Amino acid sequence: MEQILQYMAQQSEAITVLQQQLLAAQAAIATTPAAPAPAPAPVAAPIVEVALPTKFNRERGQVVGFINACRLFIQMRMGQVGSRSRIS
Repeated sequence: MEQILQYMAQQSEAITVLQQQLLAAQAAIATTPAAPAPAPAPVAAPIVEVALPTKFNRERGQVVGFINACRLFIQMRMGQVGSRSRIS
């Protein structure tokens, strides 16, 4: 039991020291004038070539996969059109 109390006292002292260091660091930051941050350089997004979905072979088990492939294809193409209009 005594060991636990000693451990808790050590942890309490460590927390107190960390809190004091944090307050000192915050005070140092508050007293230094903030320099304006440089504007980030624009990044050109690469255009991803999207493969066409495979041709539907009319199998019942392939319906969900075909629809998902078409949905992904359309989303990628629409996203590229939107990105191109924002860039230019």
